[in-house]
Amino acid sequence: MDLDALQRIKRWHVANAKDHPVEYHIWDVMLTLWMVGWVGWIPAFTFDALWSAPLLAVAMSAPTMYVTWRARAHRARRLRCDWIGVR
Repeated sequence: MDLDALQRIKRWHVANAKDHPVEYHIWDVMLTLWMVGWVGWIPAFTFDALWSAPLLAVAMSAPTMYVTWRARAHRARRLRCDWIGVR
C-alpha cells in the first residue's frame, strides 16, 4: 500500500468521523502500528533486539492487512465498507 492510498483512506475517515467513529479510531490504530513498525527498526538494531523484527514487520503491514480483510468482508457482504472504493 502506498502513501497515496493511506492518505485517501485517512481523508475519508476524517470527513466521516462523526458518522463512523469506530472506523476512524481503528484506522488511527492501524496508522500508529505502521509508524511503530517503521520507526522501531532503529532501536531494534541499536539495542540488538532482533527478536522484535517479526513484530515490526507485522506492524509495518498492518494497514495493508486491515484493508485486505475489510475488502474481503465487503465482497462477501459480511461487512459494509464505504471507503473501499475511495479514489
